Amino acid sequence: MKALITGGAGFVGSNLAAHLLAQGARVTVFDSLVRNGAAENLAWLRSLGPLDFLHQDICDTTAVDHAIQSLQPEVVFHLAGQVAMTTSMQDPRRDFDTNVVGSINVLEAVRRFSPQTAVIYASSNKVYGNLDHLDLIESATRYQPRTQQAGVDESTAIEFHTPYGCSKGAADQYMLDYARSFGLHTVVFRHSTIYGGRQFATYDQGWVGWFCRQALESKQHPDRAAFTVSGDGKQVRDLLHVSDAVAAYVAAYEHITDARGQAFNIGGGMENSMSLLELLLFLEKRLEIKLNYTHLAWRASDQKFFVADNSKAARLLHWSPQMAKEQGIEDTLAWESR
Repeated sequence: MKALITGGAGFVGSNLAAHLLAQGARVTVFDSLVRNGAAENLAWLRSLGPLDFLHQDICDTTAVDHAIQSLQPEVVFHLAGQVAMTTSMQDPRRDFDTNVVGSINVLEAVRRFSPQTAVIYASSNKVYGNLDHLDLIESATRYQPRTQQAGVDESTAIEFHTPYGCSKGAADQYMLDYARSFGLHTVVFRHSTIYGGRQFATYDQGWVGWFCRQALESKQHPDRAAFTVSGDGKQVRDLLHVSDAVAAYVAAYEHITDARGQAFNIGGGMENSMSLLELLLFLEKRLEIKLNYTHLAWRASDQKFFVADNSKAARLLHWSPQMAKEQGIEDTLAWESR
């Protein structure tokens, strides 16, 4: 396989690149290295085997054109993007340029220079807005659908909230339309929470890793200042370990004939769902500590509940998550303890 990974020095991108290198693929990483940890991930990837690297920005049309035209990759895993809702609120234009213009650059380069190339895109559950229509009940630690269900499926109406939701949603729809209008082999993944090793989590992106780090620091320094939790902490996500996310991307390429032009909700599923409070309680028990945190106001358009219904991915991609949340959190604690 000849694979081009935009954002390939990021969290999911570096894990995907490592997997493909181990399989003997020719891998080219396209990354601006502006995100914290990207340079470290790149050095790690170079230690694993022969890797081609393009130090470029996805917003640079000429650079994207040249990469696609010269490489003629069999697949582009398009993971480059602005990834934080809070950043999109602070700088909507940067968010738009990175997520929308960058994605158009990829699509146009493939359309003009390499139309046989598959493009597999990292979208977001934020394309569904607040999901206010869900009939939820509130318990001591979480919000939960009133009746049992498998989660949110792809028939749910899209509704873009916040600049981040708009930019990811716009790119999501362009990906699907380029399959319809131009016959490209595009696939969209609408992610829930992805976590695991090689994620350099921050307070506004990568909440599982971030809270694992706060817990480890609290164990080491019991008198440290309180950290913060946005909202009441009962908001629920399903946890998808990065190894399972990588498997989903590979499966999309392997089943591109059935997957092209399709959007897939992918996550850990109901069995791997967890609220912020439930993660904190788990960490308190696991590390035998008492965490000190305070609550902030809710973040803009923070969904009270999102769990992906993986049925479509199971049917068309023959994929399902394998990593249980308990094991995945152990992996994340090990990474944060490095």
